Amino acid sequence: MKVSVRYIPDKGRKTCLYLHVNSTYMYSPGCGVPAIPPVITGYSRIVHGEEAVTHSWPWQVSLQNSTWFCGDSLINETSHCVILGEHDRSSNAEPIQTMTIGKVFKHPNYNSFTINNNILLIKLASPAQLNTHVFPVCLAETSDNFPGGMKCVTSGWAPDTPALLQQAALPLLTNDDCKRFWGTNITDLMICAGASGASSCMGDSGGPLVCEKNGVWTLVGIVSWGSSTCSTSSPGVYARVTKLRAWVDQTIAAN
Repeated sequence: MKVSVRYIPDKGRKTCLYLHVNSTYMYSPGCGVPAIPPVITGYSRIVHGEEAVTHSWPWQVSLQNSTWFCGDSLINETSHCVILGEHDRSSNAEPIQTMTIGKVFKHPNYNSFTINNNILLIKLASPAQLNTHVFPVCLAETSDNFPGGMKCVTSGWAPDTPALLQQAALPLLTNDDCKRFWGTNITDLMICAGASGASSCMGDSGGPLVCEKNGVWTLVGIVSWGSSTCSTSSPGVYARVTKLRAWVDQTIAAN
């Protein structure tokens, strides 16, 4: 079973980034520890992001057909593939794994108006081969706390950024602080990051927001929506994984 995030048209840029988690390893101590450590130079201040160390985010994946693309209406079980272990989208030399989609699980309470429960799971048709380039991230537990001000990282390939995987360090906001920007659009099912000169635009919808504790990276948010102009003075909004974890566990257990 692989866990993936769903692309939803947002108020800003869009992407086809998907995050996979092999259920066999999801609860093991080994998740969230890349064999190739990431190097983040922007923890003090990030505006546009930077190139990631090659394969330092081994849980990063992309959803593709014959070209790199996104579109909610295009997600189905026959015309898409999931690419694992990719860093340079312009290269044909990387040892990527091209996986077909077996089944898609949409969150039953997804709301396109409020953008609540903005997640779906993708089960691959066959298991991925875990290695230094392909490895699962840990999922946030329902009881985990990630306070405002904590620096986390989002990553991805936006259409107008380089072919190489990009990353940006962003501070988390409390929901009360986030509501100062987005008002009642912010719900308990969301978590915010960015603002104060930082932009989460480069991560784009569907991309991961991961936070590190004691050397272990945990998926805390899924890029959902944000400023249509990618303003660095307003935060990006993410689906809050702690609120979605129960549904993820139930879906994996049943399938």
